[in-house]
Amino acid sequence: MERTLVIIKPDGVHRGLVGEVISRIERRGLRLIGMKFMQVSPELAAQHYAIHKGKPFYDGLISYITSSPVVVVVWEGPKAVETVRQLMGVTNPTAAAPGTIRADFAVEIGRNLTHGSDGPENGAAEVALWFKPQELVSWQRDGERWVFEKN
Repeated sequence: MERTLVIIKPDGVHRGLVGEVISRIERRGLRLIGMKFMQVSPELAAQHYAIHKGKPFYDGLISYITSSPVVVVVWEGPKAVETVRQLMGVTNPTAAAPGTIRADFAVEIGRNLTHGSDGPENGAAEVALWFKPQELVSWQRDGERWVFEKN
């Protein structure tokens, strides 16, 4: 079972799109196993975006993600990372496929509403960075046999 992290960034929170983002992922069939509404500390932001340190956009990224509350969600299910990334659309909203979250609600890369893990290994690492194990709830949705061929 794969896990992925989704961050609904400050623009998504301020624009009232938290429910829309969560609803789209939930309707697709993934299982929500952890969620927080929080203010991101500069230290946590630096850890999360460490791969971008030294790039021209790094300081702006840290400043932005720490500027206002975010909603952080852990999703679980077969192909969770791939499913969420497909729903979100590519990083640049104007290049995202119609019907994706970013294409439907965003215009600029710097205000693209969401972050999603980019692979299963990174998903596991990001979940561990943002959540303690006791903050995640393992459970089985009764209707999953109608979404996934194998549970």
